Amino acid sequence: MGQDALILQVAAKAVIVNDEGKVLIVRESAKDLNNTQVGLWGLPGGRLEPGEAFLDGLKREAMEEVGLEIEAGKPLCMGEWRPVIQGVPHQIIAFFVHCKPVTTDVQLSDEHDAYEWLDLNDRDKYSLMDDELHAFEALTQGQTLAH
Repeated sequence: MGQDALILQVAAKAVIVNDEGKVLIVRESAKDLNNTQVGLWGLPGGRLEPGEAFLDGLKREAMEEVGLEIEAGKPLCMGEWRPVIQGVPHQIIAFFVHCKPVTTDVQLSDEHDAYEWLDLNDRDKYSLMDDELHAFEALTQGQTLAH
């Protein structure tokens, strides 16, 4: 399969931090056939729709995946991965954005089967996706991308 078969997409990931300083993480469910890291914990978010503004996509993804209205802050870091989704190779460039919840009643979509409000000191207790670790490091070190 050549490079022309590769699908390039942009993703928006919400690093939602509550008033206690805990970060919302979600576990990928086997129910969604597009999930490529079933059983691992990550941050809410997903791929933008063609023509969708980044912040609109970030807010839409947070609402769809965890049922929360969020307020977006500054970008923390970016990540890149190359999953094969239903037999099709993808290149996904993701921007992780520091957010705070406007609402707090988490309602999971079928994409995830569990959630936790993670104390960053306890992150070693969870099987976290690699790119999420970079976002947690940026959050704890107070780093952000230039905006």
